[in-house]
Amino acid sequence: MTQGISNVHMQVMWNRLISVVEEQALTLLRTAFSTSVREAGDLSAGVFDHEGHMIAQAVTGTPGHVNAMAEAVGHFITDIGRDNIFEGDSYITNDPWKGTGHLHDFTFVNPSFRNGKLVGYFACTAHVVDVGGRGFGPDANEVYEEGIFIPIMKFAERGVVDQRLVHIIRNNVREAGQVIGDLFSLSSCNDIGHRRLMEMMNEFQLDDLNELRDFIFEHSLRATLERLKNLPPGSYNNEMTVDGFDEAVTMKLRLDVSETEVLADFAGTSGLSRKGINVPLVYTTAYACYALKCTLAPQIPNNHASLSPFKVSAPVNCILNAVHPAPVAVRHVLGQFLPDVVLGALHKMLPDTVPAEGSSALWNVQLGAYPIENSEPAEGEVLRSAQILMFNSGGTGARPTLDGLSATAFPSGVHTMSTEVTEHVGPITIWRKELREGSGGAGRQRGGLGQVIEISANLGHRIYINAMFDRCDNPARGRDGGQTGAAGAVSLDDGGPLQSKGRQWIPDGRRLVLELPGGGGYGDPASRARTLVEQDVAREYISTGQAQREYRYKD
Repeated sequence: MTQGISNVHMQVMWNRLISVVEEQALTLLRTAFSTSVREAGDLSAGVFDHEGHMIAQAVTGTPGHVNAMAEAVGHFITDIGRDNIFEGDSYITNDPWKGTGHLHDFTFVNPSFRNGKLVGYFACTAHVVDVGGRGFGPDANEVYEEGIFIPIMKFAERGVVDQRLVHIIRNNVREAGQVIGDLFSLSSCNDIGHRRLMEMMNEFQLDDLNELRDFIFEHSLRATLERLKNLPPGSYNNEMTVDGFDEAVTMKLRLDVSETEVLADFAGTSGLSRKGINVPLVYTTAYACYALKCTLAPQIPNNHASLSPFKVSAPVNCILNAVHPAPVAVRHVLGQFLPDVVLGALHKMLPDTVPAEGSSALWNVQLGAYPIENSEPAEGEVLRSAQILMFNSGGTGARPTLDGLSATAFPSGVHTMSTEVTEHVGPITIWRKELREGSGGAGRQRGGLGQVIEISANLGHRIYINAMFDRCDNPARGRDGGQTGAAGAVSLDDGGPLQSKGRQWIPDGRRLVLELPGGGGYGDPASRARTLVEQDVAREYISTGQAQREYRYKD
């Protein structure tokens, strides 16, 4: 009974479908074991048609997961085989090139059947705390060193979980309880999505999703193309240099804009790194398209059709199109700079529209904690090993009419984990976590502030850090006369410097100190309103000396 449904009813069902996948995502948040999922929201969820095209995504989630997952479902259908897809199945992979770019992200796909007929798929992705190997960090030379690699395969067939696969994974990761728990949460949240979809289809008396899908795709594509028709056609260039691992990396971009598509071409970008900062094309595409769509068609829901006019290309085995077996564990570091690269080109097409550069890449703190032999724990504690993951963010770039946001994740959109939850996960103490005075780039609109974080091991333990930080040598640039944000820094509490990337042990009795970078400013600092400068000084966002030097402020 899907013929002749009015546009109003179609729109109601479209909104209902988005609520279905939002409940799917919230189920994962409620049931996940890892703090990166339940506290930070590092996940995605969506519903797809029977051909593997994304119809709707949850609002909860990250661009790197959602947009990469949009491509992944097609790989699942091909690799599993259409004749091998059964009701009650659940499929799994962490293949970086068919999933979301590195081994720490697991993608699950469950087919959705109605009255014995395949009507679509539910998919979800989440970051897990450990996959074995060298751990979450950039030190590996090949993907083989980075952890266990699960190709696209069945996690469950006709409702029966493959316990042999579970056993293999359990014995190849450091945090087996968390990881296995997250895998079951991923599969279960897809099942919740299926149940809610069946309730919706019962309510609206739908036999399949085809007519609703066609309505969504037709209106999404038409609306997106209408936005593109109003753009000035042409080519727009930008480039950005970031720290890299042991040498700087330059990302070059040419945007070709027409009435029917926008092509982001990264020809001229640096070649592969020998370490795990390389980015598979699927992740490059995800974040480049995110910046394009957010700027050019922000009100149109994300789906297969609304994303289709945005294309991405990069030379094979440049650092933004790394192919197997390149190491890719921390592909987010370069990948999360891509929106800033794209926005820099868009600024030349649409002045006074996009923000200045920000800290961009998350400062993920991955710590390994181990007991010291023959030592005693603090009273009320026990000696234990743990892998601890903590998401943190610097400042975002200032906007044409507003200051940047402080300690805020853009473009990933994830939340930071609370201090209390992080300390509960492993034997560490977080001594301070505060805004970093003076770190926002000066401008008519000030860049967002970074933060300062200080961490130590608890009594009887020692810790190492898998550093994966950037913008220590190449801070965020301002725009239209705005100044750069402060560079990041990694050190010990006695001032001893640490490297921004790679595994390093924290000496016993010392604390790790992270100074996160700030966002770039926007516009001439001399034109900043005096009341805003006074407010920044009063709030200790900047010092009086900085106000005098950078803003020409006089009492």
